[in-house]
Order: sequence, then C-alpha cells, then structure tokens
Amino acid sequence: MRLSLNKDKYEVVNLYFQDESRFGLMTHLGKCLTAKGVKPIVNFQHKFKTTYLYGSYSPINGDNFVWEINGVDTAIFEAYLKQFSKYKPKEYKIVVIDNAGFHSTKNITVPDNIFLLRIPPYAPELNPCEQVWQYIKNRYKNQRFETMESLKKWLHNSVNNMSNDLIKSITSNYHYTNAFNTTL
Repeated sequence: MRLSLNKDKYEVVNLYFQDESRFGLMTHLGKCLTAKGVKPIVNFQHKFKTTYLYGSYSPINGDNFVWEINGVDTAIFEAYLKQFSKYKPKEYKIVVIDNAGFHSTKNITVPDNIFLLRIPPYAPELNPCEQVWQYIKNRYKNQRFETMESLKKWLHNSVNNMSNDLIKSITSNYHYTNAFNTTL
C-alpha cells in the first residue's frame, strides 16, 4: 500500500479508530470506596444538556485528534473529517469507523488524505476507540458539573492529559497493529 501512495504528497501512513461519545451535565453514578457500613454520598443533578466528543485514536503511535461539538449528523461528520485532514496534512490516515447512520459517505466529500474503512455492523468490540471513551467515562462518574463550560473544561483537560503511551495501551490490539505493520 505504501508503495502506491504519492510519496511527495504523503510522508507517513497511520491507522486511526474513530468514534463519538456523548457527555452531559446529568450525574452518572458509579462505584466508589467507603468505610464499611458508610453509605457514599454523591452530589446528583438531573440536567439534560449534552455535548459530543468526536475522536480518532491511533494504536500505532498513540496519536489522537479530538473535536468537541454539539450533535451528531452527516454534516458534522463531514466537517470533522475536513478538520482531521488538516491535522498532519502530510499523513495519509486510514480511519476505521462504525456503521452509524450519520457516517454515510454517499453525499459527503472525504478528504484525499483520509481513507474510511468500516467495521461490520453491531460490532463495537472491534473499535478500540470505545475503550478510550470507557476510560474517560470511568473518571467522569460521580462528578457534578454546574455548567457546560465546566464540563467542557474537564473534558478538554482529560483528553489533553492522555499521553501517547496511555492511548497506545488502551487501543492497541495485536491483530490490528500486526496487520498494519506487515501491510506497510
């Protein structure tokens, strides 16, 4: 595959897994440690304001591109791909996506440096990006955010504090990395 790429246009090829996840002001309760016989107290709120994170994570080098936006639809997905293509424009990105309805590529323009590869339907276990969302959501439980700005700041810090090594440890799968490395 690498031999057929325009080497003047693309310096490197990378594999990414893409997915999106919703985060909101409603408190999500989870387990926590307390002394024996002591019932945990968690400040709870029942608000329905939400935002979404669109993310692409590489099991090859731990690189990531995350975009926060309100909503999910085909136009937003197309805008995300356009922004992602500008991130390291000399990199050819193989992006594994699921079969969400708004991932339809019939009426959108996919940038030249992005190739979309679909996983089979109803198989979220094949997308390691799901584990990244689980990692973030495990730290999101039992927290109460007063405003969307405080939630967005927390999400921004959480995403930016994830090292490349941490991302690789969460997303790496021998089958994917081996196939990628032997193909190139």
